[in-house]
Amino acid sequence: MDARETRPHSSEPRSSPASTGHRLLTIYLNDHLAGASGGVSLIRRMARTHRGTPAGVPLAALAEQIAQDRESLREIMTAFDVPAQWHRVVMGRLAEKAGRAKLNGRLVSRSPLSDVLELEAMRLGVEGKASLWRSLGTLAATAEAPLDPAVVARLLDRAQRQAAVLEELRLEAAGRAFTAAAEGSVPAGRGRADGTPRHRLSRRAGWAS
Repeated sequence: MDARETRPHSSEPRSSPASTGHRLLTIYLNDHLAGASGGVSLIRRMARTHRGTPAGVPLAALAEQIAQDRESLREIMTAFDVPAQWHRVVMGRLAEKAGRAKLNGRLVSRSPLSDVLELEAMRLGVEGKASLWRSLGTLAATAEAPLDPAVVARLLDRAQRQAAVLEELRLEAAGRAFTAAAEGSVPAGRGRADGTPRHRLSRRAGWAS
């Protein structure tokens, strides 16, 4: 008997490359949609917190742009026939709320470190969004993709400008948070209040000597 005749046939249908690719794209885009939802929640809260301050204006503009970017992502998902998995979106929002509990030097109230940590989180989120647009730009270059490469290029350019604004705000926040500590520290070489010598940082290796 031919060995091929005794081989059991699998009853499970084999996935085609197209269906596998669509499944992976669904996971990928929904992961970014979840992150975008958490980012929108965070940047809106930051804009409310800093309303009436010099940082309030750029944060409000960023909040509007980032919300628009999320809508652009939803439109792209619709174009690719990718359904939104809302449980992932809810998880993204919950993750943002959980992030508020991150230690910032105070138990219940905000501190200057809160601004630094939140701006760093937003900067990382926007960099991730830029990576998304780059990936979709590669996909848009194919003839089969229902996506205009020019649209993706504009989204990428805006993400890069958003990252630059966030970095400027982050550096300003870090300066406010840490300058007072630097000014209040004991000058190197003068010793501490208890008489013990203060270490200098080695310029060569970066270690205390």
